[in-house]
Amino acid sequence: MSRSATATIHLDALRNNLARVRALAEGAKVMAVVKADAYGHGLERCARALSGADAFGVASIADGLRLRAAGHRQRIVVLSGPDAASDLAEMRRLQLEAVIHHESQLAMLEAEHGGDPLKVWLKLDTGMHRLGFPPERARELHARLAALPAVDKAIVLMTHFASSDEFEDDLTARQTQGFLDATKDLPGERALSNSAGLLGWPQARGNWVRVGGLLYGLSVAEGKTGADFGFAPAMTLTTRLVAINRIARGERVGYGATYECPENMRIGVAAIGYGDGYPRSAKSGTPVLVGDAPATVIGRVSMDLLTLDLRNAPDAKVGDVVTLWGPQLPAETVADHAGTISYELTCGVTRRVLFAET
Repeated sequence: MSRSATATIHLDALRNNLARVRALAEGAKVMAVVKADAYGHGLERCARALSGADAFGVASIADGLRLRAAGHRQRIVVLSGPDAASDLAEMRRLQLEAVIHHESQLAMLEAEHGGDPLKVWLKLDTGMHRLGFPPERARELHARLAALPAVDKAIVLMTHFASSDEFEDDLTARQTQGFLDATKDLPGERALSNSAGLLGWPQARGNWVRVGGLLYGLSVAEGKTGADFGFAPAMTLTTRLVAINRIARGERVGYGATYECPENMRIGVAAIGYGDGYPRSAKSGTPVLVGDAPATVIGRVSMDLLTLDLRNAPDAKVGDVVTLWGPQLPAETVADHAGTISYELTCGVTRRVLFAET
């Protein structure tokens, strides 16, 4: 069986989403977060479409190397900073910027003897409790970094929100105020907001916004889609029907025989499964589109194939396009049925899926 699963990336959606981010950011600079292969959409193609961003945010030096090799000259920030002292020379060579969030990284910098000034972002932990220094150390740490000849004096101050997608929760307000208090009167630009922070917390705009999910048209709030906030999905995942079978009432379908046919019905078989990145956790009833007609997943998702209830798609035939998610079927809807988030769906698309661009 030839594989027909295809992820089509909509480059205009990426460009339009970036333009909307800029409008919402109200003059703040925009860091386009392209980690995890641009949330599964493809690093190089997305960086090309998002070339109007002021900086790129990546998770590794290797991603920075790929962006430089592709010709991008924007600022590139390695969001977890250096892992070893040897990383510092490579960051300088590639003109990457380092987030400094731990004492071990500060020690690496203080042990250096010379070197071109490295641009750094000093990260404070205001409540996420993942990476970052205690806010009460902001002045001490800023002074230590600024005193180092091999560190650029234009230090950016940053934090990360834990629940900015919960617009009624006061934790983000407390994180924002704690950050502002800790950094009061310190020189340098500020970077607070992620995608949800941009949408729900205008007081946390700062000089930079770090935006990931919104650029790909993915929701950052429970019960909402990216389209609800004016953003367009940048990926459509499709495949084709490879078989249609007539199954009698009472017969069971798929591994574990978890689905029992309530009546005589047509069952479609689509060429996609968890080997392509479609979530195995997707339950019976998860929506798909066959052509323009609605259908649903039945039974367990297998590695290569998906079985579908075609009762609402009476004209379906072998070879028809099956849409798993895209502009007409939000990834957030599929994620909800699978007990996960849309970010995980797009990041999980595997290498055997074909990629196309529009």
